[in-house]
Amino acid sequence: MNIEILKKNKTFDGNTVIYEHQSEITKTPMRFSAFLPKSEKIDSAIIWLSGLTCTEENFILKSGVQSYLQNTNTMIICPDTSPRGLDLKGEHDSYDFGSGAGFYLNATTEGYKDHYKMYDYISIELVSILKKYFKVDRFSISGHSMGGHGALILGLREKELFKSVSAFSPITNPTKCTWGKKALEGYLGELGEAANKYDATEILKNGSVRSDLILIDQGLDDEFYPEQLLTKNLESVAKEVGQDLKLNYREGYDHSFFFILTFIEDHIKFHLKHLQN
Repeated sequence: MNIEILKKNKTFDGNTVIYEHQSEITKTPMRFSAFLPKSEKIDSAIIWLSGLTCTEENFILKSGVQSYLQNTNTMIICPDTSPRGLDLKGEHDSYDFGSGAGFYLNATTEGYKDHYKMYDYISIELVSILKKYFKVDRFSISGHSMGGHGALILGLREKELFKSVSAFSPITNPTKCTWGKKALEGYLGELGEAANKYDATEILKNGSVRSDLILIDQGLDDEFYPEQLLTKNLESVAKEVGQDLKLNYREGYDHSFFFILTFIEDHIKFHLKHLQN
């Protein structure tokens, strides 16, 4: 596997780079962005998962994250949110399913099962790329909305891989909300045991608890809170099973990048603390 640089911009004495490669898992070209700080030895990475309709560029262009990583040995990498270049049945019909909406799972339905394997793409292929090309050996994970859902399920299921987990406005209980039901039924065929594996609240219920703190920020003026995000469901189950959770409810903040921009420094410091220990 080779990765190709599509675009490179000097940023805070490091570089913001857009890469492309042919994925062995999705069987499509895949892109990701990264900020590489000026460092003699980059040894750790934060994987950021974006939300519905986003690409590999949204977060890296809008968040200002580079300024908080510029004097560290930690890079950040932002994969695209789904495979591209396909024309599967129903793939481009709506914003919340198909292209731009991979939901970070491994699909099993006809057509999608051959390409929409974003769980394995992140946990296996992207991690392998980080190890091979960037010599990284420690990982944390974070994300927003659908990407917050992805960060939570990957962080809860792959506890040995990810040193820390955080999320902004995550979809916490997708088997119980409209967005999640549509995606899970479309990719998996039905709700039930298979879908519960991709639901952070259900994963916690089944006993997959991290020994460390999970950090979540949720705006109280978020147009998707509480109906789609169901944050209280996760909070309640975390208390029941003993998962240490810091859940900040932020008065006046919505679902936008303005919310991320305001609190991203807190999340970066949180991950750096774990990655540097």
